[in-house]
Amino acid sequence: MKATILVPETLSEIPLEQYQKFLKISENNKDSLFLQQKMIEIFCNIELKQVLNIKYNSIKEITEHLNSLFEQKPTFISTFKKGDRDFGFIPKLDDMTFGEYVDIDTTLKEWETMDKAMGVLFRPVIIKQNKKYLIEEYESYDKYDMQKMPLDVVFGALVFFWNLNKELLNHIPIYLKKELPNLTSQQKQTLQEDGIGIQAFTDFLQETLPTLTKLPNYPYTNA
Repeated sequence: MKATILVPETLSEIPLEQYQKFLKISENNKDSLFLQQKMIEIFCNIELKQVLNIKYNSIKEITEHLNSLFEQKPTFISTFKKGDRDFGFIPKLDDMTFGEYVDIDTTLKEWETMDKAMGVLFRPVIIKQNKKYLIEEYESYDKYDMQKMPLDVVFGALVFFWNLNKELLNHIPIYLKKELPNLTSQQKQTLQEDGIGIQAFTDFLQETLPTLTKLPNYPYTNA
């Protein structure tokens, strides 16, 4: 009995959770043939025993096609539909709360927690007019399950966020040098009580901020 294989035509047909699952497997296994089989099993939604019955030439064609999808240049997609709701990317990143930024910094470092990072960057649209929209206020990264969001939206959001973040962070050291000497006595005292000198604080940020501009093992695979 032949199995019907539905091969994704675009990244929009691949949910984030499938990509996370494949990356987890590929971390611990470098066997090319095995990874080809797992790639088809995961992204084509068939059982591994069915993959073993596929002709080898077809296996190569399917995996080459899937790899070509991952190698496409991502395009930023600001909204997507999940169930019967529209989800939108944070309209203004510079309006992010400290809590949002901390949660992004925590979850965006690993693909294993990328769905949680997307839970910070994307939230339900509550008002929409033409191309402008407002989203729900942030509560927590796990309020909505983002594991099934389309992979093209994830890739596009990552590139957009990191490119913009890099541009913004380039200006922070200059701002710090200009503004830190103008702190109030109370602000200086608070820093000193916390054991942080102004120059040390400036040096720390200048050393740390560049690491935030690096993409986390982004996003392609060479199976």
